[in-house]
Amino acid sequence: MIWSGATFDVPTGSFAAVIGPNGAGKSTLINLLLGGLKPASGTVEVLGSPAETGNPRIGLVPQNRSLDHAGSILCRDLVALGLVGTRWGIGLRGPDLAAEVDDVLTAVDAQDYAHLRFGEVSGGQQKRISIAQALITKPDMLLLDEPLAGLDLSGQVDIVELVHHINHDRGVTVLFVTHDLNPLLAHIDSLVYLIDGTPRFGNVDDVVDSGLLTRLYGTPVQVTRTADGCVFTRTE
Repeated sequence: MIWSGATFDVPTGSFAAVIGPNGAGKSTLINLLLGGLKPASGTVEVLGSPAETGNPRIGLVPQNRSLDHAGSILCRDLVALGLVGTRWGIGLRGPDLAAEVDDVLTAVDAQDYAHLRFGEVSGGQQKRISIAQALITKPDMLLLDEPLAGLDLSGQVDIVELVHHINHDRGVTVLFVTHDLNPLLAHIDSLVYLIDGTPRFGNVDDVVDSGLLTRLYGTPVQVTRTADGCVFTRTE
């Protein structure tokens, strides 16, 4: 048993962080939403329907993309695979496909390096290409599994700002798996947190609490709120 007793709804249009210690089941939650795993009991609904594999209404940004398979592919071609990679026969091709690719590359500000191979661009640029690929089906939900891993502070801020604009401008519901809350605290409105073997849902003020986070991570966590309304966490 990985976890049990999950009973919650994530409101449409939310920007929610997903937090918990290693091994708590964050990736399991993502796989359930994608339909890759079935719950031993109970139900999982995504966007009003039972979770199922291949749902084009969900865009996924995976934790790591192997350069063994993707490194030699041009960035714009990798984005296009998000739309046509699972299709056989006649589909969107030529100018229509190019226009769709250009649209999402513009949305993530990646046009300048779209002609380069995926393995040639920086880690932050690779994340933008992965987000563009996730957006090309015009999803209603975006799942991001540790997208800040391996990025420096500037790169983390850039990716969080980008996802914030996607959430705000496109109305996409966002679930953002992370270990570090600090880059997200100015933008998220809620959190899914995995504690005591149970995923739960709450708003920022309730969850970003020293006692709760200390209990969740098993190490002292201090939450500081400044006079101008900023919030940040630190370990003692």
